[in-house]
Amino acid sequence: MALREVGDQNFEAEVLKAPGVVLVDFWAPWCAPCRVQHPILEELAEEMKNVTFVSVNVDEHPTVGGRYQIMSIPTLIAFKGGAPVAQFIGLQSKEALRAKLGGL
Repeated sequence: MALREVGDQNFEAEVLKAPGVVLVDFWAPWCAPCRVQHPILEELAEEMKNVTFVSVNVDEHPTVGGRYQIMSIPTLIAFKGGAPVAQFIGLQSKEALRAKLGGL
């Protein structure tokens, strides 16, 4: 399952107003660790049906990245009820993410 791309125009509707937990992957195409993280998130999206997984290309959507002060990528932020509840900076293993997201 491909991660759904969200951006400046639909971030509020797709993330902040979404029910449940939404994990946002802030990434860029030139980022090597981001390219490693992406397939891990796609696998988790298939396995964890209680979490919505989306991605934001920070080069194409700088407003959202700026709003959440994304200084390093990949950065993953979990949102619940429209608010950030957890943040993970740098490449995360599948097992670590599963454990962290399972507790939200």
